[in-house]
Amino acid sequence: METILMKEIVQQLKDVEHTDLWIDENFEKKLATVTQSTVYKRPIPEMHSVAELMSHLIEWRKEVLSRLKGNPRGLEMNEARNWRTNDELETIGWKKLLEDFWDSQQQVIHFLKDKDDSFLDQPYKYANTDFPHNIKYLLTGLIHHDFYHLGQLGIIVKFLKLKETSM
Repeated sequence: METILMKEIVQQLKDVEHTDLWIDENFEKKLATVTQSTVYKRPIPEMHSVAELMSHLIEWRKEVLSRLKGNPRGLEMNEARNWRTNDELETIGWKKLLEDFWDSQQQVIHFLKDKDDSFLDQPYKYANTDFPHNIKYLLTGLIHHDFYHLGQLGIIVKFLKLKETSM
């Protein structure tokens, strides 16, 4: 049982969460700079809030986990749960969003920990049809998605801080 690639993928999932990366950022470090009073604020109307972004990441991690288990939830880009409103997220609460964010990553990692590299070559089901990609593609996409939104998070936080200091 070869596990070289699987271990690398799991490590990348952990790295974006809390490891000292070459890009000098990770979710733990960036989220430590936000305050509960600003997480629901959009720096500009066209930009998401921190809470909206974190909820989006949670939903996609749940979707990936369900696809890994062979039961895709079928999350679509235009669904309300993909980008929940700040009003809805405020009722959930920032503490709960953070807990769900960290938990969603741990659930994916826990599911993968006993899998070998052959698991990566398996196709995954999406919306009751055969999707032409394998699990490696799905997991690589999740990692790319996390890094993409980590960059967005950095921009949102920077704009929020600029807005605070200019008031």
